[in-house]
Amino acid sequence: MKHFISLKDIPARDLRKIIIDAKKRKLKRKKFNTLDVDKDKPLKGKLLIQMFEKSSLRTRLSFYLAIKQLGGGALTLRPDELHLTKGGESLADTAKVLSTYGNGFMLRTDSDEKLEKFSKHLTIPIINGLSPSSHPTQVLSDVFTVEEIKKKSISKLNICWIGDSNNVLNSLIAASVKFSFKLSIGCPKNYEPKKLVKDWVKKNKRRIDIFNDAKKAVKNADVIFSDKVVSLNDKVNKAKKIKDFKNFKIDSKLMSFAKKDAIFLHCLPRGPEVSSEVFLGKQSKVWQQALNRVHVQKSILLYCLGKI
Repeated sequence: MKHFISLKDIPARDLRKIIIDAKKRKLKRKKFNTLDVDKDKPLKGKLLIQMFEKSSLRTRLSFYLAIKQLGGGALTLRPDELHLTKGGESLADTAKVLSTYGNGFMLRTDSDEKLEKFSKHLTIPIINGLSPSSHPTQVLSDVFTVEEIKKKSISKLNICWIGDSNNVLNSLIAASVKFSFKLSIGCPKNYEPKKLVKDWVKKNKRRIDIFNDAKKAVKNADVIFSDKVVSLNDKVNKAKKIKDFKNFKIDSKLMSFAKKDAIFLHCLPRGPEVSSEVFLGKQSKVWQQALNRVHVQKSILLYCLGKI
């Protein structure tokens, strides 16, 4: 049994094993028939319990399909349906019950502390479906997508992030250390990654390049990543934040400073940080990126349940 909470805590060789397995499984599925079960049914009889404290579309659907395609089943719980929030049941007791009924627990939460507490009390694997500090399942899937499209190891590519320093970027930074790729970040001065994150990179003898000029950040980029500048639960002056990022909009002009064959990726949902011309254009691979969540989630589940 292995938890999947942060890319920082998972050995690089294990992350590579997950990607290799996802590649093999995707190749075996000639057509993406949603509920067709993989022939080997590796998780037959297994139940994944999912709980969402935050809105979700891709993570919810992809994990549901992932466990189904592996031969298992999924049950989705709402926090307001549990005694944990309304009936005063302790987190430890809730974890005991989840461990008794299920084989894995996927939590999308607004609290990193809650994720850690659950990991201590569960006797089944917990998977972080998004927390304030990281979004590991999204970013591992993104690494898979980049290598699939570029047909080479991500370590040989220049990756660029344009946008806020959020949970997705934290996981992308962790991935840059684990997979040894060059990462350039373009954001306004007041939106740079936290010192804690920068110190972790240094401690691991890697570096990230931070630019307060979007054009400098995207220069020679093979891949440009972005995310919604104002997220759903952002407790900030939204109008001010959008204004602060006005020189960081990803449009055709900005894309022209990257390599000619550069691709654009976005974890969705989108906002004003990208023009429709880029988002819906030839360089955008956002729909392939979204579907790949299913393939990589399958291999994450297999890893957590000791099948890889």
